[in-house]
Amino acid sequence: MASSSQCRLARWVVGGPPLLYLVVFFLIPTLIMVLASFRTPGEFGGLAPIVDETGRLDLNVDSYVRFVTEPVFASVFVKSAWYALLTTLFCLLLAYPLATLIAKSAKRYRDLLLLLVILPFWSNFLIRIYAWMIILGPNAALAKFVNGALALVGAGPVPLLFSGFAVLVCLVYVHLPFMVLPLYANLEKHDQALLDAAQDLGANAWQRFWRITFPLSLPGVYAGAALVFIPALGIFAIPDILGGPDDTLIGNLIKQQFLETRDWPFGSVLSIVLTIAALVLAGIAAWVGRRGTGVRA
Repeated sequence: MASSSQCRLARWVVGGPPLLYLVVFFLIPTLIMVLASFRTPGEFGGLAPIVDETGRLDLNVDSYVRFVTEPVFASVFVKSAWYALLTTLFCLLLAYPLATLIAKSAKRYRDLLLLLVILPFWSNFLIRIYAWMIILGPNAALAKFVNGALALVGAGPVPLLFSGFAVLVCLVYVHLPFMVLPLYANLEKHDQALLDAAQDLGANAWQRFWRITFPLSLPGVYAGAALVFIPALGIFAIPDILGGPDDTLIGNLIKQQFLETRDWPFGSVLSIVLTIAALVLAGIAAWVGRRGTGVRA
């Protein structure tokens, strides 16, 4: 009996602080946001009193109706999903060979290569974004080279900064390590004997990759895709700094509703929609990751 109570106490000691943290900093703010989404905007912004002059609760679904009936907000959400999808695909294309290189490197070099992957995290996020303003600026070497090449084929100059191109490039740059690390963790555990056996059976390099390496790496692909797509879906700093007027994403829209328009109920609705989308995507990634990913016949 004492042993059972000690086990329960140990579980609470270990699991209690993280659970308390999640309740205080995630569950309670989410419930506050849900309640705010049913409130009425205040006359000067914020929230109107929850009890009106007649003493009745002032709760409504006007903000939800506005989101459903005004297509501009749905189009911004679709645009955000498109940017997040492109970011995920480009990160996968760049991260897979890099993670493979690190996984196949000699052990004495792996730590150094991993350090180089996470090195950008040592500097401030905003500083790294502002650095791209210099790289993509109109007087930068990259812009001069691109526009010079376009001039040779008779095309006019194009702005690299304050464009969708700048937003996408910076999104890929910022999220690339989140794709590399899960892929490396997966690829590093692969059994070389499987590839050797396939080679002995006559499989060429492409067949060995497509039938053995890639299927075995799918859990890392799913984990990396979730780690990239979900934060890229709601990011707002990069479009704010590097994007143009047509590059407003859902994160920017939420920020505008809370800080500029001060329509907190509608901002809460947008936040809830984004949260639900992120939870659904995380659930899909977890479900797909649990499915069989065995080697193809």
